[in-house]
Amino acid sequence: MIDDAKAIGAVAATAASSFGAGSITVATITTPVSGVLGAIGLTTTTTIALPVAGVVAVTGWAGYGIYKGIKLAKQSN
Repeated sequence: MIDDAKAIGAVAATAASSFGAGSITVATITTPVSGVLGAIGLTTTTTIALPVAGVVAVTGWAGYGIYKGIKLAKQSN
């Protein structure tokens, strides 16, 4: 079990490093500015982003969990 965890960690780390240290934009929210500037139509934009390494690591762990779940289900039959 520990060897499996080390293997999935190594795969996730390698994949994350190959994607670089960038980020993925999840959402961009545009809202009107408050006050007089908002009254004349000015807006402000907020961007919500996640680091690529975190996304790759979570995806790797989710895939590993599905793999282990299927393996366990096959053994119980």
